[in-house]
Amino acid sequence: MKNLDELINAVKVGELLGGKKESEEQKTGKKILWVLAIIGAIAAIAGIAFAVYKYLTPSFLDDFDDDFDDDFDDDFFEEEEPIEIKPEA
Repeated sequence: MKNLDELINAVKVGELLGGKKESEEQKTGKKILWVLAIIGAIAAIAGIAFAVYKYLTPSFLDDFDDDFDDDFDDDFFEEEEPIEIKPEA
């Protein structure tokens, strides 16, 4: 009985000092979590960079394109007189 008590005490002390051992599933779960966290961080940084870029891009280019389109349409689409079709007699 004395040896059994010593063995139980040794196991308890080992658990306190070393903690519980992780299973292979827990290690894999932590790896997947880290990979997803890194991908999420990269996506967040890319989203912030895109938002800053859109905010800082000057909008005067849009105004220029609108003016150019209006002038371009007027040159090629002039109104023509309707063609009259005469019936054959």
